Amino acid sequence: MILISWNVNGIRAVEKKGFIDWAKDCEADVLCLQETKAHKEQLSDKLINIDGYTSHWSSGERKGYSGVANYSKIEHEKTVTGFDGHEKFDCEGRILASWFDDIVLLNIYFPNGQKDDERLQYKLDFYDATLEFCEELRKAGKSLIICGDYNTAHNEIDLARPKANQKTSGFLPIERAWMDKFESFGYLDTFRTLHPDTTDAYSWWSYRSGARPRNVGWRLDYFYITPELLPKLKRAEILNDVMGSDHCPVLLELDI
Repeated sequence: MILISWNVNGIRAVEKKGFIDWAKDCEADVLCLQETKAHKEQLSDKLINIDGYTSHWSSGERKGYSGVANYSKIEHEKTVTGFDGHEKFDCEGRILASWFDDIVLLNIYFPNGQKDDERLQYKLDFYDATLEFCEELRKAGKSLIICGDYNTAHNEIDLARPKANQKTSGFLPIERAWMDKFESFGYLDTFRTLHPDTTDAYSWWSYRSGARPRNVGWRLDYFYITPELLPKLKRAEILNDVMGSDHCPVLLELDI
C-alpha cells in the first residue's frame, strides 16, 4: 500500500502544471491532497474523475481557502469529513477520514498560526482536537495513518535555519511541544523512524529569495502511524523532485 500526501497550494493551479498526468503516473494507491482551495463544483470533471481513482473532497465554507481531497484506487468502507461535531474546525474543510478495514487514514491540513495570536491558539486547539479524535479511534480498535501538512517543523534537524526561526510560528516551542506530546502517545513519525539522522530533508520552501534551489526549507509534511503498524513500515520518502507547489509530496509504503 503506497500513500502520497501533498499540499498542492491550489488544486486548480497545480492542474495547469500537469497534475493529472502526474497523478496517473505516480505509484500511489491513495493520494491525499491539502490546501486544495476549491469547492468541488468549481472543478473540471477530468480533475474530479482521474482514471483509476475515486475522489473525495472536503471544502471550507470560505471559497478559495483550505480544503483537502483524497484520490483512492482502493475500495474502502467510508470517508467522512471533519472531527464530527467540532463546527469550529469542521467549517474550514481540513479533515478527511477514510476507513480501510481496521485502518483509518486521516488526511489533515493543520492550520497556520502565523497571522496573529488568535490564529495561533486556533492551531493549538486544532492540534488537541486531532489528538482527541485519534485516541477515540484507537479506543475503537483502529490503527491509524495520519498524514498531511502539520505546519510545524518538529526539531532543529527539520528546518534549514532553526536559530533564526525560534520565534516564528511553525517552530515555536509551544507548537513543537505538541509534536512531542503527540509522539508521547505512541504516534510514530515514519520518515524519522527510517531516517533518524538525515539532514537537509525538507518538504516546504518559501517562494522568496530562491529558497528551493538553495534548499532553505522546512519539513512540515508528515506521515504518522500508530505503533502496531511499525512492522509493516517499508518506505518513507520526501519526493522533492516533484514541482508545482511550494510543498513537495511525501510518500509512505506499508506492507499490507
